[in-house]
Amino acid sequence: MDTNLITYMRNQLANTPADFQRYMYERINWNDRLFGLVGPRGVGKTILFLQYIKQNFDRERILYISADNTYFATHSLVDTADEFSREGGQHLFIDEIHKYSNWSRELKQIYDTHPDLKIAFTGSSILDINKGEADLSRRAPMYYMQGLSFREYLAMFHRIIVPKYEFEDIIANRAEITGERHPLPLFRDYLQRGYYPFAMDSRFDVELNQVINFTMEVDIPQFAKMNVSTGQKLKKLLAIVAESTPFKPVMDKISKKINVSRNDVGDYFYYMERAGMIGQLRDATSGIIGLGKVEKIYLDNTNLAYILGGNATNIGNVRETFFFNQMRVNHKVFSSEVADFKINNCTFEVGGKHKGLRQIATMPDGFVVKDDIEYGSSNIIPLWAFGLNY
Repeated sequence: MDTNLITYMRNQLANTPADFQRYMYERINWNDRLFGLVGPRGVGKTILFLQYIKQNFDRERILYISADNTYFATHSLVDTADEFSREGGQHLFIDEIHKYSNWSRELKQIYDTHPDLKIAFTGSSILDINKGEADLSRRAPMYYMQGLSFREYLAMFHRIIVPKYEFEDIIANRAEITGERHPLPLFRDYLQRGYYPFAMDSRFDVELNQVINFTMEVDIPQFAKMNVSTGQKLKKLLAIVAESTPFKPVMDKISKKINVSRNDVGDYFYYMERAGMIGQLRDATSGIIGLGKVEKIYLDNTNLAYILGGNATNIGNVRETFFFNQMRVNHKVFSSEVADFKINNCTFEVGGKHKGLRQIATMPDGFVVKDDIEYGSSNIIPLWAFGLNY
């Protein structure tokens, strides 16, 4: 193999931390012949791959490459895989595959040509393997990874190890942070800067703004074949969502505000959701998440809310954003006709410590989720507990 590729891989592995693994590490079937890991910018997909490589493989039989490496300006993925296979390679990891123009066609060719080669790739969360030049949907399971849970934040940045709690344990008030009497200061910090693995960098604000700008101005327009001016409209639309508490979409009004057709607004929201910039809360009329009517639109996570809203960030919106963001990883979360959210047959109203029980009084499985409380009782649950479910 080209020595530059080998050197690049070794340098990446040498700088890979091994003391903490994201939740997706144990969910991936690493033995699949072909699979993809997608997610928003900055959530740690690359580190996850490198950790697995570092801990499990003989490096003579593995190759980690990044598709945006200048090497691929004059070389193809197919030729690289062919050479690697001839030299006895068994596991090929391709990072940032969406940055390679013919990725789907060449990936299919590698898969079909080398049945003994296992291939894994990372890509943007808006990557759609069904829409590439070659349909890989029957061959490649896709894993979607989002940012840190409150539980992961505690482990990664504070060395506080907390087990994962199931939904039933959380609503029964059995979730706890052992040895930590006062979780609220840590929770406050998480809400503002704990969702991304680069949260403790001194330039966190700058880096997160870069994530937003690249996603809105480059990733989405390139994938959806939009022009540069459309990227600016996407950012304006994101600002509208950020200013709301929360945002209830009225398509006609939005289309006039950003000067696009009504139909385009729905497409823009779809791409923004796929890219990890917003979350769309739907009703349960269809019975299938993703197909119901959109009732509310939130920013994807609370860190985005604070970076975009600054001092004007609405705490009520932050609370609902956190609940929706954390619980959707393992559960179908719908809007509720009488309260904020519905999961399974349970209804949840989210608020501060003075939130009353009126809205869920007639619901047999109704719960009030309160911020600013350290412990819960009966059907009152602290908000931070919902961050321990993955």
